[in-house]
Amino acid sequence: MRAPFPLLLSLLLAACGGLPGWETDRVAEAIPGFTAGCAATPDPGPLAAACAEAARLPPGDEAAARAFLARHFEPVPAGEGLITGYYEPVLRVSPVPAPGFTAPLLALSPGAPDLNRASLEAAVAAGEWPGAVLAWADPVDAFFLQIQGSGRVLFPDGTARRLGYAGKNGHPYVPIGRLLIERGAMTREGVSMQSIRAWLRAAPPEEARALMDANPSWVFFRWRDDLPLEGGPAGTLGAPLPPGRAVAVDRTHIPLGSPVWIATRDPLSGRRLERLVIALDTGGAIRGPARADLFWGWGDAAGEAAGRMRETGRVWVMQPRS
Repeated sequence: MRAPFPLLLSLLLAACGGLPGWETDRVAEAIPGFTAGCAATPDPGPLAAACAEAARLPPGDEAAARAFLARHFEPVPAGEGLITGYYEPVLRVSPVPAPGFTAPLLALSPGAPDLNRASLEAAVAAGEWPGAVLAWADPVDAFFLQIQGSGRVLFPDGTARRLGYAGKNGHPYVPIGRLLIERGAMTREGVSMQSIRAWLRAAPPEEARALMDANPSWVFFRWRDDLPLEGGPAGTLGAPLPPGRAVAVDRTHIPLGSPVWIATRDPLSGRRLERLVIALDTGGAIRGPARADLFWGWGDAAGEAAGRMRETGRVWVMQPRS
């Protein structure tokens, strides 16, 4: 005999109840990110039934969201791994080179040679780069904008625009924080986006440039005026990233669009951070089954949390039930 639906739902909810923070997280906050991911996916495959129902859920209804998750998904442990953070920086730029604005933000140029960072900068300085320069920024700001992959820029006349990821130069990403540790300039515990920024600001310009050039990877951008500034940037899936509810993952282990549960610590308060997030993005340094990069939002406050987040955490993939 088939179990009555309320009993079956209770059993399914019990399976999710083993997730740390299941009873306290406001899981309904993650549903809009899930539906946005569904809308950005032409063929959601195993997520099709969940996508159809999610679109009909009452906004903010915790009970309905929990029942939906329990019916459609089963939490499967992915293991323990590194949880980091990223954000969308806001930086001042100039339309032309100017004092303090000497680093080019480049558009992707089809057919251009795959130069490393130092060679590419030299080509731009010599007027030999065939592509477009979208804007000019402070060198340290430009370097970290490339690490984040997208951002908002403010021109001197007050115009605000959004830059999105357009491609890479094909060279491997080298974390300069690791180089500072190897050189004895920092301890592993002391490395953060903030401490690296401070080191680059304090170092002689040639030394700072040499360290940044030790990372040969370069990210190209494109204007994303199609995305309203009130929302987040677009992730790899094409859906906007909701602050605090989106993660970048290794898509070879976690399918994009999947709900994911993370259990880690808040980098500023040290309190437990246990919540439902959606895999909407990828990243060059995000590798492994339990590796996640949490999107914190945009601006200085988001940058403070994202830059300090380097925590061990546990990850569960919410796999579709058959």
